Amino acid sequence: MGMANIRFRRSRNPVIGDKFSSRHGQKGVCSQLWPDIDMPFSGVTGMRPDLIINPHAFPSRMTIAMLLESIAAKGGALHGKFVDATPFSNTMKESESESSSLVDDLGSMLTACGFNHHGVEVLYSGVYGTELTCEIFIGPVYYQRLRHMVSDKFQVRSTGMVDQITRQPIKGRKRGGGVRFGEMERDSLLAHGAAYLLHDRLHTSSDHHIADVCSECGSVLTSSLIQPPKRAVQAIFGLPPAREPKKVTCLACRSSKGMETVAMPYVFKYLAAELAAMNIKMTLKLSNGAGA
Repeated sequence: MGMANIRFRRSRNPVIGDKFSSRHGQKGVCSQLWPDIDMPFSGVTGMRPDLIINPHAFPSRMTIAMLLESIAAKGGALHGKFVDATPFSNTMKESESESSSLVDDLGSMLTACGFNHHGVEVLYSGVYGTELTCEIFIGPVYYQRLRHMVSDKFQVRSTGMVDQITRQPIKGRKRGGGVRFGEMERDSLLAHGAAYLLHDRLHTSSDHHIADVCSECGSVLTSSLIQPPKRAVQAIFGLPPAREPKKVTCLACRSSKGMETVAMPYVFKYLAAELAAMNIKMTLKLSNGAGA
């Protein structure tokens, strides 16, 4: 009996949210996909960049080697030769008159071909066709596509599986779980004063539960549903028989006089059961006997 191993290959075009990185730890996600005609272009060569990166990514991360790579790749592509990428190789070669730095050596390769010494160029807006008011650093840089892709990470859920113990939504994308509404999200809604939205996220959409509470003893655990005896009721005018109202009694008080229904998170009732297992009694005080 033979066995076949089948593998499927699916091509994925870059989309917003996919992760990319240069060879210097400058990782980030694709934030916008623009048509080619809307990208800025050089007034001299007419070339358009494939990628635009925010310059604020460099001061704090200090990835100066990425800028040196861009200048070296630009000069090497113009001259058609390999460039030594060792950063401190040229600084040791000091002549009697002057010491040349790596930036000066790389910049001389650009000036020999008519480009700016520091690799900046004048670009024009691809939308308006007007000259941009600043010179922009531009050059070739090797980029990598990382395997963190949106198509593997996105999760959407309206309703689904809940935890058997707490009755709260489960986590995990594979099991159809929800995204956690955590402490920081809660703090945001508190700062906004959006109390009803907070109640909706943490109670209504989570583990909303209607519990029977005894207003006499304040217990949330001793309620018991009394099943009325079944009796044959003939349908009147073809209508089904009316549903019997449920009758709840408190096993501790042995009475059903003060039973009230109270909306609460189910995990609160579970907490009361856990405390009862440790011999700690939790009682609720109901206001006006109408549930609070």
